[in-house]
Amino acid sequence: MRMYKQQFILLPETKLISMLRKRLFNLSLILVTGLLLSQTPMSQKPNIIIILADDMGFSDLGSFGSEINTPNLDAMAKGGLKMTNFYNTSRCCPTRASLLTGVYPQQAGVGHMVNEREHPSYRGMLSEECVTIAEVLQENGYSTFMTGKWHLNARPEQWPVKRGFDRYFGLLDGANSYFENRPYRPNQKLTYALDNKEYTPGKGFYATDAYTDYAIQFIEENRAKDKPFFLYLAYTAPHWPLHALPEDIARYKGKYLKGWDKLRTERFKRMQALGVISKKEQLSPRDEEVPAWESLTEEEKLRWDDKMAVYAAMVDRMDQNIGKLRAKLKEMGADKNTIIMFLSDNGGSYENINEPGFTQEIREANKKLASDPTSFTAYEFEGANLSNTPFRKFKRWEHEGGISTPFIAYYPGVVKAGKVNHQPAHVIDLMTTSLDLAGANYPGTYRGNRIKPMEGTSLVPLLKGQKWAGHKEIFFEHEGNRAVRQGDWKIVSVFPENTWALYNLTNDRSELHDLSSQHPEKVKELSQLYDAWAKHANVVPFVQLLEMDKQKKQKP
Repeated sequence: MRMYKQQFILLPETKLISMLRKRLFNLSLILVTGLLLSQTPMSQKPNIIIILADDMGFSDLGSFGSEINTPNLDAMAKGGLKMTNFYNTSRCCPTRASLLTGVYPQQAGVGHMVNEREHPSYRGMLSEECVTIAEVLQENGYSTFMTGKWHLNARPEQWPVKRGFDRYFGLLDGANSYFENRPYRPNQKLTYALDNKEYTPGKGFYATDAYTDYAIQFIEENRAKDKPFFLYLAYTAPHWPLHALPEDIARYKGKYLKGWDKLRTERFKRMQALGVISKKEQLSPRDEEVPAWESLTEEEKLRWDDKMAVYAAMVDRMDQNIGKLRAKLKEMGADKNTIIMFLSDNGGSYENINEPGFTQEIREANKKLASDPTSFTAYEFEGANLSNTPFRKFKRWEHEGGISTPFIAYYPGVVKAGKVNHQPAHVIDLMTTSLDLAGANYPGTYRGNRIKPMEGTSLVPLLKGQKWAGHKEIFFEHEGNRAVRQGDWKIVSVFPENTWALYNLTNDRSELHDLSSQHPEKVKELSQLYDAWAKHANVVPFVQLLEMDKQKKQKP
């Protein structure tokens, strides 16, 4: 500093001032440049896409063992990360609540379905004590879009545009015709919406295509904003009713006449060859609700082949649309700065359209062939047992067949191609992962409400090929069905028996060998962990929930 002072004294006053200004300008330029470099420009933050299938089983993708043609998702699995022990919450509404909020369903206010109850865990709508991924990313400079199935309460004040999404197109309810707005329960009003207004599908409408088209429209509108985007694309496919386009159905007609027994065995072998399941794993027996294929009449075989051809066509069309979305990203030059994560909301669904609660018109439509666009039918236990190969049970149960989903993460240049991971992960991890990718902070308060802490763990280290600590335990409860997974151990019970069974999932993910009598200390340890979690998450025993519903009906 002394040297500079001596130089300045020797200079004329005008030259001294000029030199000071030049040095100050250079110093300011360095400081500003450093500040700019320390911050990630919004345009360089990754676009985040989460794609959710509806009622799709663990083995329904080609890369997970299926005979269904899914080249686009298979390419993402080959070029990215495939996780084989990823979990949902076994039912549509709870999974959607957990996915969007990063907490367990009961903590999010959707511990059951959208039935409204006077209890904070079972309000049937998202709690004000949680935030959605969209709400957090919206506060952090992202454009936020959703297309597809909402199913988190159809009250106008609960629509997606009120929970952080800038644009929305889709179905507010749980299911609908893929071709038209068609109520299937008495006194029901099924509503498609565009942003904050009701929408009536027109001629030529097919839901899977429409969800993708609107997603692409929203992304294109965002191009001029120099903002990253978050897209939650929640397809209704392949949830019932089984509705597909004729050209897609034609590719699968006759392929299912070999029968579900042989098809399950073929999928099982492919899954082992692909490394999806262990070579030591066993295929679970055909479900007790499913008869032997050879016991069917020819008419029954043809009818099931028709159902499965339509179901496969629905998955196929969803994959085509994912390919269409990826092609648009590439055209826009956004493909290399976009992460796509894909999963299903629960396992294959055993549900039957003949069950009470459907209108007479719909029950009549259930008698038609699935390939008839005026039909309204499902693939029931027989199809779900195939979809959930090699596992037991279905949507709604906490056995592996109810809670296991294929999971694919594709992010060019970040996720190493061809990685397969077998660590347990859960849908609650997607909030944490999304915020980590976006460099966004999770709020302690939002709109004047204290927000519950996230329960998930970021998958970003795993995406980058680094060591991932994962979860100590993961917990499950739906309609009294319960489970805890800790490492390779899992306890699971079925309502109303409520008896814990114990499995070691290392070589028995099919849950065929109950070890509870051999390891009572492990059952006790895990059951105590469940009790502590149930208290923490404010879980109400299902029998009490049923009593609450009974009392509500009795009120004048």
